[in-house]
Amino acid sequence: MIQMLHEKGLRSEHAYMAAMASIGLSIATWALSLNAEPGAGMARADRWGIFVGEWAPTFFGLGLALSHYEQQDGTLTASVHDLGEERERQAI
Repeated sequence: MIQMLHEKGLRSEHAYMAAMASIGLSIATWALSLNAEPGAGMARADRWGIFVGEWAPTFFGLGLALSHYEQQDGTLTASVHDLGEERERQAI
C-alpha cells in the first residue's frame, strides 16, 4: 500500500502536513462547535475536537512509513543521505 501511495505522488511531507493541519482543524472544530451550538454544551464540542484530532496519529504514522520507504527507494532528499553517509564515515 505504501508503495502504491508513493507511486501516486504522495510523499512523507504531505502526510506530515496533513497531520499538522488535522491538529489545527481539531482546535478549530472544537471552538466552532462550542460557539455555534451553545445549547449542545462542552461535551459535543469535545467530541468533535477529539474526532478530528484522532486523524493526526494516522497521518504521522503514514508519514513515517512513507519516509522509511523513501529512504529505501532512494527518493529522499540528497541532503539527508549525505548527512547519513558523513556520520558513517566519522564512525569508521
